[in-house]
Amino acid sequence: MQTSKNKNTEKPEPFYRLSVPKQKTSSEIINEARNVLRTLRTQRPFTPTENQRKLFGSGSSLAPQNRPPSVFSIHASSFDLAESRPVSGVRLSPLDYKPVLVTCANDEDPSISLPKPAMDAAEVRKISSARAHLFRRTSQGNVFAAKMVPPDQNEEKLDSEEPARMSNLCRSSDICLTEQRAYAPFNDESGQLICNEHSGKLEREDVLKGTAGNFLFQLKGERSVTGDGRIADEEQPFPCDQMRKPGVGSLWPRSAGWKRRLTGLEDDTRINESEEEKIFWHMKVLPILQELKSKDNVENLCLACTKLYQALNERDMFGKRFKRRSVLLKTLYKLVDIDSDPLCLKLAKIILSMKVDGKNLLNVCKLAFKICKNEKNDYIIQNDKLLDCLLEVLTTEDLQKNNEALLYCMGAIKFMSGNAVLLNEMVSKGAVETLLQLMKQINNIKENDAYFSNLGHLLVQLTATLRNLADLPQARCQLVCSGAVSELCVALEQRMNDKDVCTYIVRIFSKLSSYDDFCAALADCSRCYILFLALLSKHQKQQDLVIRIIFILGNLTAENNKAREQFFKEKGSLNTLISLFQTYHERDLNAEKWCHIRGREEEKQTKHPSEAEDVLIKLIRVLANLSIHPSVGAALAAAHRVVELLVTVLEYKSIDVCEELVINAATTINNLSFYKVKGSAIQDKKLHIAEMLLKLLMSNNMDGVVEAVRVFGNLSQYHEICDFIVQKKIYKFVIALLDAKNQDVCFSACGVLLNLTVDKDKRGLLMEEGGIRKLVDCLRDFGPADWQLACLICKTLWNYSENITSAASCFGEDTDTLLVLLTSLLDEELVLDYSLDRDLRDYHKLYWEREFKPVAEKLLDRIQSHHSFVPTATITAF
Repeated sequence: MQTSKNKNTEKPEPFYRLSVPKQKTSSEIINEARNVLRTLRTQRPFTPTENQRKLFGSGSSLAPQNRPPSVFSIHASSFDLAESRPVSGVRLSPLDYKPVLVTCANDEDPSISLPKPAMDAAEVRKISSARAHLFRRTSQGNVFAAKMVPPDQNEEKLDSEEPARMSNLCRSSDICLTEQRAYAPFNDESGQLICNEHSGKLEREDVLKGTAGNFLFQLKGERSVTGDGRIADEEQPFPCDQMRKPGVGSLWPRSAGWKRRLTGLEDDTRINESEEEKIFWHMKVLPILQELKSKDNVENLCLACTKLYQALNERDMFGKRFKRRSVLLKTLYKLVDIDSDPLCLKLAKIILSMKVDGKNLLNVCKLAFKICKNEKNDYIIQNDKLLDCLLEVLTTEDLQKNNEALLYCMGAIKFMSGNAVLLNEMVSKGAVETLLQLMKQINNIKENDAYFSNLGHLLVQLTATLRNLADLPQARCQLVCSGAVSELCVALEQRMNDKDVCTYIVRIFSKLSSYDDFCAALADCSRCYILFLALLSKHQKQQDLVIRIIFILGNLTAENNKAREQFFKEKGSLNTLISLFQTYHERDLNAEKWCHIRGREEEKQTKHPSEAEDVLIKLIRVLANLSIHPSVGAALAAAHRVVELLVTVLEYKSIDVCEELVINAATTINNLSFYKVKGSAIQDKKLHIAEMLLKLLMSNNMDGVVEAVRVFGNLSQYHEICDFIVQKKIYKFVIALLDAKNQDVCFSACGVLLNLTVDKDKRGLLMEEGGIRKLVDCLRDFGPADWQLACLICKTLWNYSENITSAASCFGEDTDTLLVLLTSLLDEELVLDYSLDRDLRDYHKLYWEREFKPVAEKLLDRIQSHHSFVPTATITAF
């Protein structure tokens, strides 16, 4: 603010410099200079909602052939039935020697059938071929595998009560047993290879309850090898003399162990199935499976699935411990072909709960993805527990081994996050922490790793979900507390070439940087400034990415002086901003030319800024915010290219076309005009700037008018600008603004009038248009509530009255009013309301004592000394 001239003709100061007893530091001036240096606010960039739910949005940078598909078919045949078998024992490597077949010592034992000489050459060839086949298969640990039916298939058929198929299996077993018995000689002089055969029909049927066609070959002193290559428990073979007569129970292995070795259904975690579990299976689970196999109507199938889930959950039979898991899963897989999302939802939930892996995990995740892709299914998903299963997949499954399955699992969760109810459910179930842990795992995969590229697809889904979660206050708090900033910055640095990942991470920052706590956390991450500059350089023409980074930088520099300095000191920061300014300025100019060609009536269909205008708005905001810092602001004021671009905006852009852009440019020029530095571009272009501001003053936009007056307030420090104001009669317009009854408008107008009164030849202009009365009215209306404005008015009147000879001739009929008003405003007990909050009262007292009181006392003393009448009345209320 322009200080008054005293009798010693002290040099006037700019109106924005506050008159105080002692010299202030730069930071104090900046903190207290109201409406001179100002930060700018703007709206967050708009992100349109996708019309359809897709794995990758329509704006994806990857071509469809370079990314996983969003559309695919899932059928029962897609699932791997063999993978559904329960966990077997540890597989041993193939034997590196051929076992020697031996006979029993007691050759006269009638229970052993020895081979007899062949009757002809054909029979000899047949026997030789069979023996060679037997030895070859035995040495590989998979005897008669081609003739065997997998145990899980047999169990399914038995449990389904299909006697016809059972009898076929028995007949097949008879053939195998006969062939083996005919061609297997025995000798007890070496390791014994025992074939335990059960020849009686009743015994055979008992054995086949567990399996059909599996044979146990057991080396003495070694683990037994089952027919499908798995290893059974360690157990000694039975001597040949104990196998004399079929049908004698005491001479045969106990049925439980025998069946267990035959079936090959041993599990590392649950080898034995308790009687209670058997009863539960037959009484509860099996009847439900029969309902599912009937494939009745969809509604009944859904009810049956619900009962099945409840039954399994009741007995804790989820996971891989369940002995009859394969039978159950095969039944469920067959129902996938039924075209019903409600049914498939229930199937997916049960299958995921059974902890499938490999191909089946991928397919069930795809099934969940298809269900969640349809927005109409959100309601049924809300009433189920699919989200729990999907979050568990993210937590437990191996990232590299199952990266494709996790991709579709994450895609399904992303679709769920588009629903407000499910989004809140995610937060309550710890989804934020789960996703951040998954991101940390992905970040640990380096670029030279084979999985790096594929995990980028997963990261797109993950960050898109986090973007949706960022809308919720609870999630924002978790993101701040969980160190999300550092992990997101790591991902941003590693995926700099992946525009999709960068876009989603920047969208997260764009949302969260609007909140003080997250903005502070991001500002503390010094690496982020380098990353943002690198992204701006790499993706300069990608408007959707650029505008959000610029918005984030505007948020970071809005309130944080350290952030302003740190960003500006980064190498290439100013050049990057200038390059962006030029790029989008040219785009906007081309758009303007195109509008002129088509006609102004088509120029603006809406009030929203164009893409180029929006980038310029947010870019200029960054410059305005940076200029608050003393050293940064001084450097920007001397940056001729920056000032040229700002002035160009005022030249070609009408405020009626894009109000925010023009006002932001004027505000930034105002901030830069604050700094009187050597080589100031503002000073060099001050007259041209004044001409552009005059155009703004003549507009019908009040915000634009006020902004122009603010700039004139700083520029009027120069004599050339004061002459311009008088020549163009701008001072009349400024005096008229005192009637605006708005504190900020009056403050700006007083600044211009204060600088005009520094020049003796221009002081008389204040009497025109009723300027003195309007100043006194502003002092009365706003003084007690705004001591800065009251101080500015007193300084203006002090400058104006420097050569006073008579108070009446100087102030006219407003003299007495002014005397009464000043006397009252200097009464501390009267003007400082002690009923106010203490902090607010202290704030008022500070400005009253340091700014208003010294100037007001001088002015009052001057008026009283040149006035014959000293008023005795005081103003008792305002």
